[in-house]
Amino acid sequence: MLELSDAQIGGWVGSFLLPFFRIAALLMVMPIIGTQLVPTRVRLYLALAICLVLLPNLPAMPQVDAISVQAFVLIAQEILIGVMLGFTLQLFFHAFVIAGQIVATQMGLGFASMIDPSNGVSVAVIGQFFLMLVTLLFLAMNGHLVVFEVLAESFVTLPVGSGLLTEHYWELANKLGWVLGAALILVLPAITALLVINLAFGVMTRAAPQLNIFAIGFPMTLVLGLVIVWIGMADILAQYQVFATQALQLLREMARAS
Repeated sequence: MLELSDAQIGGWVGSFLLPFFRIAALLMVMPIIGTQLVPTRVRLYLALAICLVLLPNLPAMPQVDAISVQAFVLIAQEILIGVMLGFTLQLFFHAFVIAGQIVATQMGLGFASMIDPSNGVSVAVIGQFFLMLVTLLFLAMNGHLVVFEVLAESFVTLPVGSGLLTEHYWELANKLGWVLGAALILVLPAITALLVINLAFGVMTRAAPQLNIFAIGFPMTLVLGLVIVWIGMADILAQYQVFATQALQLLREMARAS
C-alpha cells in the first residue's frame, strides 16, 4: 500500500496547488478567457496546463500542511493576487465600453442596446462595438501572451507567501482611476462635435420657433454621430496603443512586491 506522509502532501500542495490557484483566479476574471463564452471547465484545463508548464521553472514554494489554517490563508492570498491582476485588465477593456456608452448617450443611440454575450448584461451597441474592436486588437497584438509572461514573472517578483496588503498596492490602487479619464479622452472629440451640433439646433429653434426640432434634430444627431464615430476610427489604433501600454505597465507593477 502506498503511504504518504504529511510532509510529502504539504510539499505537493505548496509546489502545485498554490501556483494553480493564482493562475486559475486570473483566468477566471481576465477578459476574453474569463468571459461566459469560455466554459469553466476549459478555463480550469487551461490553468492546469499553464501550471504544469511553469512548474519546473518556479521558485521554491513554502512547505505547509495540506489541511491547516496556513494553507487556507495562502490559497486565499493567491486567489486575491490572481483576481487583482485580472481586474486590472478588466478596467482596461471597460474603458472602451464606457467610451462607447457615453457616445451612444450623446448621439441619442442609448436606447439601442444588446445583450453582451461575454458578461450577460445589456450594453449600448456602440459600447459593444468598441469592446469587440479592442478584443480583436488585444489578440492581434499578442496582449494575452504579455499577460501570461507577467503571470509567470509574478511568481519571482511576488513569491507565494510574501504578503499582499502593503503600501505598494495601496499606491497602485489609486492609479486605477485612470480608466474614467481614458474613456473621456477617447470620446472627447465626439462629445465636442455633438455639442456643437446640439448648439446649432438650439440656434435654429430660436431663429425659427415653428420648426419641429424634435422631428429634424433627432435623426440628424443620430446620423452625424455615426459619421463622427466612423471618422474617429482612424485614430483608434494610436489611442489603443497608449492605453494598452499603460494598462500592461500597471499590471506588471501589480505583480511586483515592492
